[in-house]
Amino acid sequence: MEIEKTFWEHLDDLRGNLIGIFVCLVIAFVISFVFKDILFSIVFYPTEESFLTYKLIGIKPVKVQMISTEISTQMMTHLKTALVFAIILSSPYIIKSLFSFISPALYEKEKKYSFRLILASYLLFVLGTAVNYFIIFPVTFNFLADYQVSSKVVTLVSLQSYTQTLLMMTLVFGIVFEIPVLSWLLARFGLLKYRFMKRYRKHAVVVILIAAAIITPTSDIFTLSVVFFPIWLLYEASILIVKRVGARKIKA
Repeated sequence: MEIEKTFWEHLDDLRGNLIGIFVCLVIAFVISFVFKDILFSIVFYPTEESFLTYKLIGIKPVKVQMISTEISTQMMTHLKTALVFAIILSSPYIIKSLFSFISPALYEKEKKYSFRLILASYLLFVLGTAVNYFIIFPVTFNFLADYQVSSKVVTLVSLQSYTQTLLMMTLVFGIVFEIPVLSWLLARFGLLKYRFMKRYRKHAVVVILIAAAIITPTSDIFTLSVVFFPIWLLYEASILIVKRVGARKIKA
């Protein structure tokens, strides 16, 4: 027979999970920071001719010179990049720890749905980061780096600009790819309907355009379009997901 825990015992469990998460983050950060060459070979890989995407579509990346304009830029970039990679590396353990904390309060059916939801969320987040890293960012970077107003102007890319754009877009696309999961969850609770999403599809397109403009690190139409279309496709996929959830509820 399972004995119900007191509030303080739950608090101790939470503290233990948070300490474990913190330790895992610290270890992952140290590893990411120490293996600097591997870390930045991943970061700068989209600028290399051997990059997988370029080899598949048969193009050569634009050659640009990377510069550091401030004395502390390289150190701060190293720290920020290592921290982001530490969070990514630790994310499976973080998710597992949080789920293990809340799972005792769930029924068996709820545990099953929760596990599926968490797994789908994580896989979509990974997919979003991969889509940005292998497709969105390389296309955007090469277009902007190759764009010239005059042959007299030489393109120099700052280290801070490059890493911030890559890391921000990677994080944003990881979050954006959670739209189908969020739509499914809202539909399950009856807070989102297929007819509503279909009726306000045009309004959603405008909202997506505004969101893409906010997300886009530059102000050019090309990058805006590259960011807009994946989000729009995710919205269309979410409409189908909500429709399917609604149909299942009617059958039940």
